[in-house]
Amino acid sequence: MISSEQLQRIAATVRARDLNEAMVSDLRTEYPDIHFTYCMEDDIPNHEPMLEAEGFNLYLVDGRDHCLCLTRNHEYASGIVIAEVLD
Repeated sequence: MISSEQLQRIAATVRARDLNEAMVSDLRTEYPDIHFTYCMEDDIPNHEPMLEAEGFNLYLVDGRDHCLCLTRNHEYASGIVIAEVLD
């Protein structure tokens, strides 16, 4: 489970730093129970982000049953996709 509060804290971290692999690596260290993926927004078509911010969007990932998919359910979330939005 990834709570709404955790998602907000992670978004605050992303806002405060440059979005890059090093920052994502730091998030992995800070939140070892959450799987983080970093990609570009256009790699995720036809899905609505859980959190939209300037320069990035956050999506929740459900990893149950050994098959990853995006979810809008905090209870099932085990990972976060950080999708960079370019102008």
